[in-house]
Amino acid sequence: MSKRILNVVTNVGHYDDPSHPTGLWLSELTHAWHVFEQHGFDQTLVSPAGGPSPLEPRSLKFPNYDRTAKAWRADPARMTLLENTAAPGEIDSADYDAIYFTGGHAVMYDFPDSEGLQRITREIFERGGIVASVCHGYCGLLNTRLSDGSYLVAGRKLTGFAWQEEVLARVDELVPYNAEEEMKKRGARYEKAMLPFVSYAVVDGNLVTGQNPGSAKATAKKVAALL
Repeated sequence: MSKRILNVVTNVGHYDDPSHPTGLWLSELTHAWHVFEQHGFDQTLVSPAGGPSPLEPRSLKFPNYDRTAKAWRADPARMTLLENTAAPGEIDSADYDAIYFTGGHAVMYDFPDSEGLQRITREIFERGGIVASVCHGYCGLLNTRLSDGSYLVAGRKLTGFAWQEEVLARVDELVPYNAEEEMKKRGARYEKAMLPFVSYAVVDGNLVTGQNPGSAKATAKKVAALL
């Protein structure tokens, strides 16, 4: 039976300030999807509320808008998948071997407190399945607790979009919190690449994380290797 991956995307389309749009960082989905597809894995899209997932405008411009992202946008069937994502309540975690949280600043708003996503993540993780995230996707792991009440990330090595990268991307005054700092507060052993925006992925047991948009492919390859 082929392995099954649950890809998590956002429902949020703007920062606190509605004049600043955001959304799914498309290549963080398409790079991973492509890797998983090459391995013959079955894939499903889920979001905190179900339904449409808006796209981050910055992810649709050079240099982020690459071949896989363009191909996805040109494919009506693929775009329909993003219009009709499942809600967590429709998902049985037992059907999936891995969960992969995509990013884009939008996820900072709707990933951390989704009890449905936390349930799925906990159940997959505790039975030895893979929990993965890229870039801001790690915000989806911030408040997830295991059955014993401890944070899933406590004491574990991981990475995700660095505060230095927020500053360089000129969004440090727009974001609702410092994700890197929040991760450390929960006991995560946060690490990052020496240089900003280079590909960097970390594996700690069945937790796989990538630092930034350029890390999606490496993250997915590590997930696939574990599967």
